Amino acid sequence: MALAFPFSAIVGQDEMKRAILIAAVDPSVGGVLVLGDRGTGKSTAVRALAALLPKMKATVGCRYACDPAAPAGACTECDALKAGSKKVKSHLVPVPVVDLPLGATEDRVVGALDLERALTAGVKSFEPGLLARAHRGFLYVDEVNLLEDHLVDLLIDVAASGENVVEREGLSVRHPARFVLVGSGNPEEGELRPQLLDRFGLSVEVSTPTVLADRIEVVKRRDAFERDPQGFSDRWHAEDEKVRRRILKARDRVAGIEVPDAVLERAARLCMALGTDGLRGELTLMRAARALAALDGDAVVGEAHLRRVAPSALRHRLRRDPLDDTGTGARVERVVAEQIPG
Repeated sequence: MALAFPFSAIVGQDEMKRAILIAAVDPSVGGVLVLGDRGTGKSTAVRALAALLPKMKATVGCRYACDPAAPAGACTECDALKAGSKKVKSHLVPVPVVDLPLGATEDRVVGALDLERALTAGVKSFEPGLLARAHRGFLYVDEVNLLEDHLVDLLIDVAASGENVVEREGLSVRHPARFVLVGSGNPEEGELRPQLLDRFGLSVEVSTPTVLADRIEVVKRRDAFERDPQGFSDRWHAEDEKVRRRILKARDRVAGIEVPDAVLERAARLCMALGTDGLRGELTLMRAARALAALDGDAVVGEAHLRRVAPSALRHRLRRDPLDDTGTGARVERVVAEQIPG
């Protein structure tokens, strides 16, 4: 397996890295969409996540890597294991970061009949797809704005229900498929369907560095990595370990983080001022701010946390304003400055 570029070695792009860390701490935030210029480290940051995440405990013998501590009903395979054994064995496995290619067939995504076993043994058996492999991990779609409509519909359904249902060729299979959806793309190549855009909790805009020193440092680090991937990764191992420990500590403390009513009121007023539809903006803003507080080691969510996550949580939820030619990110920042001065 090829080494991934170290997460800690990525130059700049602080908003993108912060959004990815928030999603790693609290998957209920709803995933991350990264839009911007080509060659700005979008896919590099996502792939670096795979090497960064701590391993997770999974049930031995389960093709979906279910949590052994999960209650009955996680999947039929785990139910059978628990019914036939007093103690279910577990092991540590890497958190999956699964690529969904643009040209993937529906069978490859949702799973299908195992033809080889059907032909050789005459047994109808389910061959899990990419959604099954991504369970409890991350599903990454590069150029997500170019994804075919039928696959978009699939992702919307599964992301909403957390379950994949396959009924075809005499098979009827239902299995858990809860994952963090991560997408990247160039907005110049096409827009996302609103239904899919709404499924992303955080949206990040990245651009080519404009500071000379940053551009030089990016080139130097990328060249050093390509010349000696192992040596470069070893030099950044200690920094990546610090980030990994930070994620683990944040996961342990996030459930106990207090969100004061005054902060919730600020979040609601901000969403009202921006005219966001529904209440998903407030929910995402609250969850993202709480995860950020956990990453920072704070016990209480404050207005500073709201300020830092508001652009990512809200920029893709704004209605188009034909009288305002500024970008949605700038509009959010302007209203944030008015509603949450600091």
